[in-house]
Amino acid sequence: MTPFVPKRLEQIAFGLFLTFFMTFIITGISTVLAVGADAPGLAGLWFRAWMSSWAVAFPAVLVVAPFVRRILRVIVRPA
Repeated sequence: MTPFVPKRLEQIAFGLFLTFFMTFIITGISTVLAVGADAPGLAGLWFRAWMSSWAVAFPAVLVVAPFVRRILRVIVRPA
């Protein structure tokens, strides 16, 4: 596949994919734990939980990431 995301958008693309997969996994686990793996309509419940979580997580990561980078610059020792 030919790369198509400009370098200046790499951090946004990173946040998009990171939150996509993390919310998918976490909401899946949480939904199964809450209603059981054999619950009727599990896929629909999971999907709604995933979409609402992703809608919050993606913008949150874009806002929080710069603060985390600053913290890491303070606490991580150079190589």
